[in-house]
Amino acid sequence: MCSLCGVIGGNDHWADAVARPGVYTRNGEPVDRRRERMNRVSAANRILKAYGLTVSDWQGASYLLSSLTGKTEIIEDLGHLWRAAEALSGRFCDPLDPLMIARMEAENHG
Repeated sequence: MCSLCGVIGGNDHWADAVARPGVYTRNGEPVDRRRERMNRVSAANRILKAYGLTVSDWQGASYLLSSLTGKTEIIEDLGHLWRAAEALSGRFCDPLDPLMIARMEAENHG
């Protein structure tokens, strides 16, 4: 447990693809898992930008979700991201909104 905030390391989230006996993952090496984690943070930030929020990795164990005004919340895994984003922004956040997806695709091709 972190003595500063009381964060206890939780269970691995399915998106982290941690290698376990009998489970296939291409992310068997720590450097590969770290790279994939940074790719997920980057993708989430592309969406969160529309809501005035950013997310960053916190020591490979949790994430920090922050607003433009400096409000920050620690989230355990990306499964908790959208609920926390809505609470922090005061807005409904839909990462599957067709307009959001179209904007991101246009950014990729433009």
